[in-house]
Amino acid sequence: MTVGTIELRGRIAELVSEATGGAVSAADVLAGGSMIALGVDSLGLLRLVDAIELEYGVEVELNGPGRPLDTLDDVVALVAAAG
Repeated sequence: MTVGTIELRGRIAELVSEATGGAVSAADVLAGGSMIALGVDSLGLLRLVDAIELEYGVEVELNGPGRPLDTLDDVVALVAAAG
């Protein structure tokens, strides 16, 4: 992993935590696994999408074709590919 990827993972984990109002910690997100299993609900996912679109200018479609966006690494890969 590059330094840029590590920083991106950390920032997106923070955005997940902010999107859930702190119900899911950035540390839990960084540990890996499904964000849904960690407790990120549909409202949290929508807030996360909005935050990513605002911060990175990347259009995110949760139900779009291709790879699902259920883990931190899925989201990081999407943002990194668009940037």
